[in-house]
Amino acid sequence: MTTVPTPVVGLRREREVLTVALATGRHIVLEGPPGTGKSTLLRSIARDAGRTVVFVEGNAELTPARLVGQFDPAQVLAEGYHPASFVDGPLLTAMREGGLLYLEELNRVPEETLNVLITVLTEGEIAVPRLGTVQAGREFRLIAAMNPFDAVGTARVSQAIADRMCRVVLGYQDASAERAITTSVTGLNGQVVELSVALTRATRDHRDVRMGSSVRGAIDLALLLTGLAELRAQPVPDRGTGRDAAYAALSGRIRIADGVDRTPESVIDELLDELWPADPDPADPEATEDPADGPGKADGLPDPAAGFQPRSRPGREQAGRTVGRRELAARHEAFDEVSPELGELDAAAFDAVLGRDQEGAAALLADMAVATDAGLRAAARRLAGRVFLRLGHVGPARARGARRLGPSRSLDGDLDLDRTLDGWTPTPSRRPAAADIVTRTWTAHRQAVCLVVDISGSMQGHAVALAAVAAAGVVLAGEGKTEPAVLAFGTGVRVLQAQGVRRPPEELLSELVALRGHGVTDLAAGLREASRQLAGAVADERLVVLLSDCLHTTGDDPAAALGGIDRLHVLVPLGGTEAETAAAALAARGGGSAQTVRRLAEVGPALTRVLT
Repeated sequence: MTTVPTPVVGLRREREVLTVALATGRHIVLEGPPGTGKSTLLRSIARDAGRTVVFVEGNAELTPARLVGQFDPAQVLAEGYHPASFVDGPLLTAMREGGLLYLEELNRVPEETLNVLITVLTEGEIAVPRLGTVQAGREFRLIAAMNPFDAVGTARVSQAIADRMCRVVLGYQDASAERAITTSVTGLNGQVVELSVALTRATRDHRDVRMGSSVRGAIDLALLLTGLAELRAQPVPDRGTGRDAAYAALSGRIRIADGVDRTPESVIDELLDELWPADPDPADPEATEDPADGPGKADGLPDPAAGFQPRSRPGREQAGRTVGRRELAARHEAFDEVSPELGELDAAAFDAVLGRDQEGAAALLADMAVATDAGLRAAARRLAGRVFLRLGHVGPARARGARRLGPSRSLDGDLDLDRTLDGWTPTPSRRPAAADIVTRTWTAHRQAVCLVVDISGSMQGHAVALAAVAAAGVVLAGEGKTEPAVLAFGTGVRVLQAQGVRRPPEELLSELVALRGHGVTDLAAGLREASRQLAGAVADERLVVLLSDCLHTTGDDPAAALGGIDRLHVLVPLGGTEAETAAAALAARGGGSAQTVRRLAEVGPALTRVLT
């Protein structure tokens, strides 16, 4: 049986770059999340060019001997160290044949093994003890692949290796391309493919998901959905069958964000409610919510028995997901007390909850700020500005920055005799004037501050409340003398307050709590925008306070984006071993410190330590 190669759909630009790079003798690293076609693209180019591909899987077990090759111990004992006793590894096999060495998971390979490649990439040869120097064929190329989304069990690729390779970044393709891929691989078409691709793509944008499914999930979902329907004698799959297929195809491919207490299955259920709703319940109060929020469950979609239609909300990617009343009640015990009716927010009841449980009340308020209930959402955002500004007063209300002894002509402090004499030429007719006197006094160290808030992944409820209190604390620390910049970042960067531009604090905080994370996390982009904001400030020190778990999933290495930032301090919301490790490493590169903040009361002291 002949295996039909998987087609390469789209990727025209990447294909052209890779083809030319190989033709001009360049070595390549392909970077992108799983399922973006790295292996398929390379094998297609190699097949078209008639090139041999030697595959090697990168992992912690790949030693230099396994990559290069080694002498057969039995033959060495019998015959000694002869070339015939040497068993080539994948590297020497590709070099001798002039083929392509495809090294998967480059960032999982031990550093000592990668160091073997340095001379090969530069000189096209390698010296093997007792064997001699092996020259690479003219057509030999190294093609490495790596997944930047995965931080577990990986290491940073050294600059010595990165400097010797070109980098081609692959991202997820658009919806039409993924439908074409799914159709080509499965042989299916129509609504099954539409739903499978829509549901798979929705997992990547969900705010509680750190990494969603690749197009492989859509392929598996389409096949399972049709197979289960056939097994169950359903002419058209019903919603229960869709749920079973989605659990099997997608739950293992979804990674929940750190600090979020939910399962992949609950995320799939939520997405199914949006893309393939059940029949509306007339008694459901959410069926009567404001139609301005977009279509809900009672929009009259076809009954599943008569077919199903994937659906998405207009503007969803820009606005983010709202939270229904049932979900708010499930998350927060006090919700029914604070909002007993649709569209209602009882401020007195909220104050009572705030008095007995500050943490829980702040998390509830942050979640109500993105409620599906339009009236409740608007009231929560108005209240959030006042509440979080009040909570922010626990922070460094008088942070003036470090103070140091310095020269002054204000006549305060002690006389600095040396500087006074250096600047004054004594003459018989001229006595020293007040303007000639230099003193030594304590002066403030001018500091420009930018707060950078991560709104991707696990930022909801309590984490958003921590961010709002941090923003209030930083704004209050300026005391009206300096206006700090406040940025929010996820896939892109949003400037909530530009450096030196004053904005009503309540308005700023109301907007901040309305933001919700989804998609990938470009930490480097947030830091670069912070650097741009601080560039024009008149200050002795340009300081960035970053509130993030520092687990970036796209973009450049954040450590490479620290230019123009004198000091970077990191506050890690809610903590977590992986997040705290990443934050400590980034803060060390930025000359600052990393602190974990799990409670609102910890934000103020943490800001005091970094701002004073």
